[in-house]
Amino acid sequence: MKKFMIAAAAVALGAGAAMAEFPEKPITLIVAWNAGGGTDAIARVVAAGMEKELGVTVNVVNKPGGGGVIGHSEMLNAKSDGYTLGFASAEIASYYWAGNAPFKADEFTPLGLVNFDASAFHISTDSPWTDAKAALEDIKAQPAGTYKLSGMGAGAAYHLAFAGFLKANGIDPLAVTHVPSQGAAPGFQELAAGGVQIIPSSIPEGLSMMQAGKSKPIAVLSETRIAAFPDVPTAEEATGVAFAGGTWRGVVGPKDLDPAAAEKLAAAVSAVANSEEFKSFMDEKGFGTAAYDPAAFATFLSAQHTGVGEIMNDLGLAQRKE
Repeated sequence: MKKFMIAAAAVALGAGAAMAEFPEKPITLIVAWNAGGGTDAIARVVAAGMEKELGVTVNVVNKPGGGGVIGHSEMLNAKSDGYTLGFASAEIASYYWAGNAPFKADEFTPLGLVNFDASAFHISTDSPWTDAKAALEDIKAQPAGTYKLSGMGAGAAYHLAFAGFLKANGIDPLAVTHVPSQGAAPGFQELAAGGVQIIPSSIPEGLSMMQAGKSKPIAVLSETRIAAFPDVPTAEEATGVAFAGGTWRGVVGPKDLDPAAAEKLAAAVSAVANSEEFKSFMDEKGFGTAAYDPAAFATFLSAQHTGVGEIMNDLGLAQRKE
């Protein structure tokens, strides 16, 4: 009788474990960049919101190195049980083409895009260009290399966005020479000094120079105007050609993520992305918001892979071709 009771208890425990619902334990959210940066800041707000939705701790773990390749590799190759996720950034679309990693952007399990920061077309207030259309006409008419842009490393999201913008308007992406810099701040200093003519960063990154009367954005590479900067026209309004490009961030899972876990995680990400708390944080910090569900995010990632590959080949930065 005693043996039977022990066996019955074991069966009951086994059934209870099988019926336990995801999640049962803390979740890790990998960030491929150092603590304190923009990606890290957004990830921590997302993690806090997911904790409330899921009822378990969501720990942000920074895994910097290799230009983000190390952290993104860990995201992709994590266990498929849903307890290790990633906060992916736009760079994942370039690793494959640059030969830095074997994986493609659309190999991750998309859970939700939460941020999109459109690139903008910044020029000096001393520039002879009156608007984006006039600028493009001048760039097209002059010999390649006449004008320069800066504010990022070669192949960074904003570099690729502006190159794509040129191509969409019938201009060779190599018409404007890229001058590498360690971020937007030194790039804007070079713009003010006259060393370069274009900075294609987000509008918020140029705010201090705009306020100082040193620079101005003449277009934003977005489908809609930025609420905080309503006077800056979209690419289509400025040139007649629709184009959107910039940097982005979203929550992803590894390959073959458990479907049941993915459904719950995606619902939590969606709730955070659509919350007033998250939107207020993003507005306050000058980040753009997005709320793509898994299907829309999957389409986005596929388009990113293809588009980034094309423009990196155009720029001579790709090590792979398809």
